Amino acid sequence: MRTDAIALEEKRLEEVSTVDDYQAFHERHRIFPEIFENRNHNNILDTSAGVGVLGNRIKQAYDAELLCNDICPKCLKTMEKSGLSTLSFDIDDKDKPFPLEDKSFDAVISLATIEHVIQIDNYMEQIHRILKDDGYLYISAPNYNGLAYLIPMLLTGKTFHDPLSEPDRYEFYAHVRYFTHRTLLDYVTTFGFSPEAVYLALPQDSSRYKKLKGKSKVKAAMFRHSMRLLYSVSPRWASEPVICFKKASVSSSGKPRNIIL
Repeated sequence: MRTDAIALEEKRLEEVSTVDDYQAFHERHRIFPEIFENRNHNNILDTSAGVGVLGNRIKQAYDAELLCNDICPKCLKTMEKSGLSTLSFDIDDKDKPFPLEDKSFDAVISLATIEHVIQIDNYMEQIHRILKDDGYLYISAPNYNGLAYLIPMLLTGKTFHDPLSEPDRYEFYAHVRYFTHRTLLDYVTTFGFSPEAVYLALPQDSSRYKKLKGKSKVKAAMFRHSMRLLYSVSPRWASEPVICFKKASVSSSGKPRNIIL
């Protein structure tokens, strides 16, 4: 996270004292640890882990050593209350390497993080450095080619995030990079990674979907069905696919498996 966005993050989390208070549950959280499949991770790093929504899911359902990183004081305090192991360091400081040994993790998670990072080349190089030779990176970013972003922009003429309204105000000030599914695939591949799988999370348990379902079960069912149809055609329409890359001596841009969860 950019340090100048910490104040906005702290304000956004004013009512949060435990992870259960956090109301912004996403489908990207739900599909973990299922997307680990049979890769048998032993040491996992979650970068910019927030209040630990994902960390708690992994801790409760997956047998591995998990380290959660963040620099937001509120986030660190909340994760520590949950019993998660934390380490505070700035992932966006190119003058200070991650305080972690080379090849010390077999999995790194970077969910909705890279869009906050200015020094993204350094960020990717550091992830590559700390991953073991057969390690995996699970990464996501808002896909601004996804229908959830494109349609509102076309209909209203406004940008992806509104600088004047909550919660978009935080995203407007905190996001500094804008990816599509294609550009994220291509970008990460150039750092010595090969894409293995793209995980597409159907609407099911996210805060937004539950709100829609509470208003109309019929509309919620239609929305879920339409997303399944779209995802079966291409991941390019998804708002935030999670891509699994494997560290490789020779990077490959081969077509990854598409998995709908």
